[in-house]
Amino acid sequence: MTIPIITDLDVARAGVLRRAPLDEDTTTAAAVAAIIAEVRAGGDAALRDLSERFDGVAPAALEVPHEAWVAALEELPADLCNALMVATEELRRFHERQARNSWVDFSVEGARGQLVVPLQRVGLYVPGGAAPLPSSLIHAAVPAQVAGVEELIVCSPPQRSTGLPAPVVLAAAQIVGVDRVFSVGGAQAIAAMAYGTASIPRVDKIAGPGNRFVIQAKRLVYGTCGIESLPGPTETLVIADAHAEPRFAAADLLAQAEHVDASAILLTPSAALAQAVQAEVGRQLEALPASNAQAASEAVSTRGGIVIVPDLAVAFDLANEYAPEHLCLLLNDPWPYVGKVRNAGGIFLGEQSFEVLGDYCAGPSHIMPTEGTARYASPVNVDDFRKVISLVGLNAQALARIGPAARRIAEAEGLLAHAAAVAVRLS
Repeated sequence: MTIPIITDLDVARAGVLRRAPLDEDTTTAAAVAAIIAEVRAGGDAALRDLSERFDGVAPAALEVPHEAWVAALEELPADLCNALMVATEELRRFHERQARNSWVDFSVEGARGQLVVPLQRVGLYVPGGAAPLPSSLIHAAVPAQVAGVEELIVCSPPQRSTGLPAPVVLAAAQIVGVDRVFSVGGAQAIAAMAYGTASIPRVDKIAGPGNRFVIQAKRLVYGTCGIESLPGPTETLVIADAHAEPRFAAADLLAQAEHVDASAILLTPSAALAQAVQAEVGRQLEALPASNAQAASEAVSTRGGIVIVPDLAVAFDLANEYAPEHLCLLLNDPWPYVGKVRNAGGIFLGEQSFEVLGDYCAGPSHIMPTEGTARYASPVNVDDFRKVISLVGLNAQALARIGPAARRIAEAEGLLAHAAAVAVRLS
């Protein structure tokens, strides 16, 4: 099995470029709602029962002692430790450029402004399971730290062999410097952070990727606490011209396709490139280990495709309609096309600036909008972990100028007590 080539744009729009909305998954939503109710009613005991049911282990203690983080870091291979440190510093350097400041504007009418205030406590979800993702901890924690969040807690699924999160996740927690780590995963972890239990404190906001149960849980607890996004299965859309290297294009498609439920799409006006990439995908699939190849093959054959477009203008129109998480421009000169992009989580410019670097060390957080939400949403950033409080400190001069307008609008809305509150001061 390899990636199909599609020449009919209507077929592409109805197929590979169409997503099933997350809220259509009513079965998962119902299961998650039951889990949330169980956690709210049973607290820590429910978390242990659910961990035993879904993870095959009931942790003796939900909170992971700090000594376990230290031990995990000490046992980590030196080269991996260094790689995680490089990623942490690159993300910190990038996100320190994002910080907004409070401001106050003083005038003869008084003062107006805003306070930019960090959130007090944020919960980070870090996937475990078959493929623990320490990078997801780094990519959520660092922007929160730069924002000034007072307390960061982490929930990650227990490993059956130890009852603790994966050692590499604990090592990353030590490197980044979060505050507390809990051995709990899945929808039950989201519920615990949203509502609080005896062991796990209630948070102001939850961030981090996960499977469909985690994402549905984030959807259902929104309002009880904030969420940064609903990051669904990863997706990459590549736009390539005839100058692109087929090996690179195929490698970029397969890099995302090995994730569960991923989508990998190539748009190109070059039929020759399309055929070369199709062949190269087949060759590179054969070189992957069996488990990775199986996931990637299923993804490229059912949720992937190479779409031959009339020209690059059409390619960018389709890309903006699709609003991909990752938009990779394998173009001879990609920079002139940046202005044509309206909807994307991240743009990766050229063959040496490929998406996998963004997954780990490029600087921006890899928690990016999926499912078409790049039409209105942004990657995780410092502002996700801050809030704005408005400041109004006006005097009598300002009241004389704007008070009559406020009173008249209140009267038009039928809010006469509002109008009276203005009138009593004007008089």
